[in-house]
Amino acid sequence: MRLHTIVILFAVAMSLPASAAETSLLNRTNLLQFVSNGNVSPVRSIADWQQRRASIIEAMQTVMGPFPGKEKRCPLDLRRESETDCGDYIRQSISYQSEPGGRVPAYLLIPKGGTNAGSRKFPAVLGLHQTHAQGSKVVVGLGQSTNDEYGVRLVRRGFVVLAPPYPLLADYNPDLKALGYQSGSMKAIWDNVRGLDLLSSLPFVRTNNGFGAIGHSLGGHNSIFTAVLDDRIKVVVSSCGFDAFRDYKDGNIRGWTSQHYMPRLLDYSVETRPFDFNEVIGSLAPRWFFVNAPFGDSNFKWRSVDDVCASASKVYDLYGAAERLQVHHPDCPHLFPPEMQIKAFDLLARVLN
Repeated sequence: MRLHTIVILFAVAMSLPASAAETSLLNRTNLLQFVSNGNVSPVRSIADWQQRRASIIEAMQTVMGPFPGKEKRCPLDLRRESETDCGDYIRQSISYQSEPGGRVPAYLLIPKGGTNAGSRKFPAVLGLHQTHAQGSKVVVGLGQSTNDEYGVRLVRRGFVVLAPPYPLLADYNPDLKALGYQSGSMKAIWDNVRGLDLLSSLPFVRTNNGFGAIGHSLGGHNSIFTAVLDDRIKVVVSSCGFDAFRDYKDGNIRGWTSQHYMPRLLDYSVETRPFDFNEVIGSLAPRWFFVNAPFGDSNFKWRSVDDVCASASKVYDLYGAAERLQVHHPDCPHLFPPEMQIKAFDLLARVLN
């Protein structure tokens, strides 16, 4: 390591709280180390890894803001605004209260017969949308974006799908500052967490095997972040959703720093950034993780995705769960092609059923 880099890291560590200063000593790409009593030690057990994982979640919150607590839990107050019979499934326009002063409009897709009293229970997923002018409409077939209609395809395969919006996109504009958020990323995570609470409350939803989360692009990393902070999600599908911050746009991470993402990332240099996707993906272990990373994706580099997942695979190996981290490289641009969607749906069905 160059001398000037060492000086920078030392200076930053001296200015941080003790726990943050300790984690600044860790290599972002080597997940098999943790800080114990002020010293960097090798991860030799799952208990050791859990200490590293806790530091990763803390680091994420230094950038995203704190994960909400009991003060934001309130009755969901589910409201069904409208219902459409789509032939083989029902589409409901709903809203729910994710926190005091904050209602979330969303779509709920239900297999035919699911709303009948005494009906069988169905597995459920969060269907999270990409950056699109139509927001969550694209997931449920209302956004004239055929490639994004994975919610429709999943409900036809027997899944209940909740499609919430992403903050500050389309027609969903919560006042983040008034609600106490430091980033749109954390607001999205909280809305999704309360969405899981909503799914858990529905009599036709099966909960014993947990939930899935699926998304393309913005929806891909929204799924990942939510799963890191809510372990009820047992399988994550991320299409074109990430590469390492150090590789994104050749190091120009301003695309990650708008208000609906994480503005605080701009407070850090490459050397001092509190976390990177190597650690985030490792924190999903040992849960199932399906990655669609096309060779032609001009947004997220597939080689960087491979490097990130190679780091994370060490944690999956620690759990004896190497087969649960699955990376696919279709020959296409920034898309979630049909053949990859089918593979992802098959995995969701196998895990959640």
